[in-house]
Amino acid sequence: MITAPKNTPAPKAQRIDKKHERFGHTWIDPYAWMKDDNWQAVMQDASKLNADIRAHLEAENAYTEAALAPLSKLKDAIFEEMKGRLEPNAQSLPLPDGDYAYFHYFREGDEHGVYARHPIGNPDKKHIMLDADALAKDGKGYFDLGDVSHSPDHKWLAYSVDRQGAENFRVFVKSLETGEVFATGIDRSAGGLVWASDNHTLFWVERDDNQRPYAVRFKDIFDNLGKVYTAYEEADPGFFVSVGTSDDLASIEISAHNHTTSEVWRVPAFDPTTPAQCFAPRLAGQEYSVHDQGSKSYILTNADGATDFAIMVASQTDTSRETWMPFISHTPGTLILGVEAFEHFLVRLERINALPRIIIRDMRSGEEHAIEMDEPAYELGLISGYEYRTSEIFFSYSSPTTPEQAYCYNMETRERELVKEQVVPSGHDRSNYAVERMEISARDGARVPVTLLRRKDVTANGQASLLLYGYGSYGITISASFRTRILSLVDRGFVYAIAHIRGGMSKGYQWYLDGKLEKKTNTFNDYIDVGHALVKAGWTRSGRIIAHGGSAGGLLVGAAINQAPELFGGAIAAVPFVDVLNTMSDTELPLTPPEWPEWGNPITDEEAFARIRGYSPYENVSDAAYPPMLITGGLTDPRVTYWEPAKWAATLRDHQIADAPILLKINMSAGHAGESGRYDSLKETAEEYAFAVAAVGLS
Repeated sequence: MITAPKNTPAPKAQRIDKKHERFGHTWIDPYAWMKDDNWQAVMQDASKLNADIRAHLEAENAYTEAALAPLSKLKDAIFEEMKGRLEPNAQSLPLPDGDYAYFHYFREGDEHGVYARHPIGNPDKKHIMLDADALAKDGKGYFDLGDVSHSPDHKWLAYSVDRQGAENFRVFVKSLETGEVFATGIDRSAGGLVWASDNHTLFWVERDDNQRPYAVRFKDIFDNLGKVYTAYEEADPGFFVSVGTSDDLASIEISAHNHTTSEVWRVPAFDPTTPAQCFAPRLAGQEYSVHDQGSKSYILTNADGATDFAIMVASQTDTSRETWMPFISHTPGTLILGVEAFEHFLVRLERINALPRIIIRDMRSGEEHAIEMDEPAYELGLISGYEYRTSEIFFSYSSPTTPEQAYCYNMETRERELVKEQVVPSGHDRSNYAVERMEISARDGARVPVTLLRRKDVTANGQASLLLYGYGSYGITISASFRTRILSLVDRGFVYAIAHIRGGMSKGYQWYLDGKLEKKTNTFNDYIDVGHALVKAGWTRSGRIIAHGGSAGGLLVGAAINQAPELFGGAIAAVPFVDVLNTMSDTELPLTPPEWPEWGNPITDEEAFARIRGYSPYENVSDAAYPPMLITGGLTDPRVTYWEPAKWAATLRDHQIADAPILLKINMSAGHAGESGRYDSLKETAEEYAFAVAAVGLS
C-alpha cells in the first residue's frame, strides 16, 4: 500500500489568498503565489526560480521521495523488465532519399542514439552523421534534439538542441564531408528545420517572449553577415505557426493554425526569397491541408459541412476556394485522417469504427484499393519517407499483443514485404495475452469504445486490478498499438484499458466535437462510466482502478476523482492541466489564446467561465476521501506550467479526509515530456507503475 512517510511531514504550503472577480462571481486562489512573476526567465534558466517557490517544490520532492522509498526494489525490478524488452541495438527503418538511406539507431546503453545513413544497396557502408549521445555528454542536465535534417544535396546536416526542457532550440549545421560543426545564431527555434532546394537556405519557426511559435524565419547559413529574413509572421496570438515542405518538395509550406482553423502559405523551394503566397485565407472553423500532384492541388478539408473531412481538388494556378471541386466526397463516420501525394498515387489514412485503414488511389486509372488488418484492435500508420517519385510506401502495423511491424508496399503490384519487426529481447509470447474491443453505454446513451489487454488467465471475476488510461481532448486518439512498458502491469495481473472517450476522434470528428467546449463534461462522464461498466462486467471492482492520464489527460484524471473518488484505488496524473480557469484567463501564457477554441474564453464569455469553473479540477476539490495520488510536473514545461500541479497538490492535501498521501514530484531540470533519454524516461514510468502496483496492494 501507499502510505505517508513516518519521518517526513507533508509540505504545508503557505496560503496567500488572491481574490478574483468576474461576471459577478468571486473566487479565491490561495496558491497563486506559486507562479513565479518572472516565469519567462525561468523557462530559459531554471536557476532564476524564486527562492521561496524552489524551497516549496524541493520539500514536495523530498516528501514524495520518502513516500516512494519503500518501493525502490519494485521500481528497479519494473525498470529492468521494461529495459529488457527494449532491443539494445534497435534501429529505425532506413528510408531512401536519392543515393542514400537515412536511419537512426542505438548502441547498447545509448540514451539518445546515432543518426546515420548508408548508400542505397550497401547497408554495410554506414556513415554516422550525428552522435546524439556524445553531443548530450558535452553538456550537463537535460538534452533533447528537436530535428535532424539533411540538405537536399546530402552535404549538410542541420540539427536543433534544447538543453532546458522549455522547447527553445539552438540550431547547428554540420558538414557531412568534413565533420565541421558551426552555430547558426538561431537560438529560439521551435525545433523543426526545413532546407530550401538551394542547399544553403534554412527555414525555422521562432518563438516569441511568451514561448509561442509565431514566425517563420529563414537565412543563408553561409552568409557571414548573418542576415535573417521573415517568410511569415503571425499577428494573432491565438494562432501557432509551423513549417514543412509540400509532398512534391516544390514548396516550403507554412501553416498558421489553432485547433479548429488553418491557413497555408507557400514559398517556392527553389527561390526561397520569394514572398509567401496564401493558398486560401482562413475561415473560422475550417481546416485544410494541401497535397500537390502535377498541376493540381488536393485539399483535405472540413469545408461545406464535411465533418469527417473530404478531399477537394484545385488547379495550382488558381487556389481560391471558389475553384475547389469535390474529389473524394464526405462520408459520415469515415474520418479521413491524412493524405500523402506521390507522383502517380494519392494515399489516404482513414478511420472507421475506431479502426484505421490505408486507401491507395492510382491517379492514372482512378482505381482504389485498401490495406486493412483483421485483429479486433490494432494501429496502422504511414511511415513518411523522403521521396515523391516512387511506387513504394512504408507502413507500420501493431496491436496490443503484436510488436510493431514495418512493411514496404508496392502500390503498382500491391505486394507487401515485411522489412522490419520489433524485437523483444526478453521474450514475448502473444498467445499469453488477450485483446478485445467492447463498447459501453455512457449515461446519455452514447456507445463508448474500450480496448482491453490482459493475460489470458485473468478472468472477469471482479478481482483484477485495472489501469484505466484516457486522454479525450484536441481530437487526439489513443491508438491500440503495442506498448512494451504496460506489460509490466499486465504480467502482474492488471487489466489495461484504454477508454476511447469523447473529445478524441475514435469514432470520427463528431466524437471530438461532442467532447469539447459546451460538451466538455462528456469527456469526464464517459471515463467514469467506462470505469463503472468495467466493474459491472467483472473486469475489476471499485477501489482497484488506477486512473492514469497526462497533460489534458491529467485534467481528465482530476475531474474524474473529484466526481467519483470512491471508484479509484489510486491516480497518476502526469504534467496535468488542472488549473484550467486561471490558465485560460492568463493571456500571457504560451497556450492560452490558441486554446480558447478548445475550452472557451472565460475572460469574455460568461457561459465559458461558468462551464470551466464548474469542472476545473483545482476549483472543484472538496472534502473527500481521495485515493493515493502521484502528480508529476516539469519546472521548465511551457505547455503545462509547473505551478498547475503544484497548486493542485496543495489544495488536494488541504481537503483530503483519508490517510492516502498526495504526492507531487517536479522534475527540476526538464519540461513537458520529462526525461528525454531512452532509459531515463523508463525510470519515470517504472516509478509510476510501482506506485500503481503498490496502490492496489500488489507487489
